[in-house]
Amino acid sequence: MTTQQIQKAELLNALHVPGTPLIVTNVWDAITAKIVSEAPGVTALATASHSVSNVRGLEDGGGLTVDEAIAAARIIIGAVDLPVSVDFEKGYAADAAGVARNVRRLVEEAGASGINLEDSIGAAKAPQYDIATAAARVSAARTGADAAGVPLVINARVDTLAGGGEWSEAVARANAYLDAGADVIFFLGLGDEDKVKRALDEVNGRVSVIGHPGAVPLARLAELGVSRVSFGPGTLGLTLAALQRSATQLTSLGDYPDDLGFPFSL
Repeated sequence: MTTQQIQKAELLNALHVPGTPLIVTNVWDAITAKIVSEAPGVTALATASHSVSNVRGLEDGGGLTVDEAIAAARIIIGAVDLPVSVDFEKGYAADAAGVARNVRRLVEEAGASGINLEDSIGAAKAPQYDIATAAARVSAARTGADAAGVPLVINARVDTLAGGGEWSEAVARANAYLDAGADVIFFLGLGDEDKVKRALDEVNGRVSVIGHPGAVPLARLAELGVSRVSFGPGTLGLTLAALQRSATQLTSLGDYPDDLGFPFSL
């Protein structure tokens, strides 16, 4: 691996600062990556597998093959100079050895600086792999990254609360994943400030969360000590809502939307 790839991964890791969270506006192709990368204050990017899949007419949760996922990541990463964290679903593999192989490929073939790795078995948030199996898959992702020679930032997702599970299990999973080599815990289901505080107190490492309307405000998440906020497929929804509003306005012979003249180019 090149020195630049290593430096990008190191930078991505350093950007996860409790209290000064990395804000990643999720992207899904070359043009969204480029446009977001040019926005003031943006220091890194993250993909959203849901969006990457849906814009290809596929369902999230295994709709893409590993080859398709790596190819999509390569296009996105190649369009920008910033570090990119790739939503790599469950590693596109049934076992830990497969996760290690696929993560190594993602780093070597696409140039990823980080990944999200899920702990649920199917497309839904439940059931999950048992804790030992899920931790072994995180460890395998670290092994694959190490084999590629890049300090990949592993953002290990805990789906327990989102799938209706118990708090104690969610925390146990988070800490097991950190022990297995994760750098950050992507803790789903922290729907209010008390849960965010509790997670920050009980997880033995950095915590990332998803932001959406009705969630804890971004400024408050920063004050509490969150290290990363992403928005998943919500940014695709934001884009599609704007497109639909504009289509409605144009179809009704309304004014040309100002954004119809937005300058863009690869």
